Amino acid sequence: MPRRKVRSQSMTPAVDQYSHAKLTDMEVTLHIPDDIAKRLSASGGDVSRRALEAIALEGYRDQTLTLFQVSEMLGLSRVETEDFLGRHHVPLAVLDGADLDREAALFEAASRRNPR
Repeated sequence: MPRRKVRSQSMTPAVDQYSHAKLTDMEVTLHIPDDIAKRLSASGGDVSRRALEAIALEGYRDQTLTLFQVSEMLGLSRVETEDFLGRHHVPLAVLDGADLDREAALFEAASRRNPR
């Protein structure tokens, strides 16, 4: 059975010598049978984007990814990311004070770099 490649770009964290998170691109190729790819395409939306969103959702659910990392992966603001998680019935993680401050600082720095 022929397979169709679906490419998706995501952002993965890298740590520099000063322990500041920097984001680098990573390309992932999925091999999906043509009949399944056609079904996914027929239901609407970009299959690559849907795959990226599924990875982001699962990463947030299992606490591998933070809210900020999901936001960066998907190119969304904090509010858009929270809305995205809510639409998929994924509750926001409970953060302690230090984690909350760190996430707020990351979003603040990102909003200064790329105002939306």
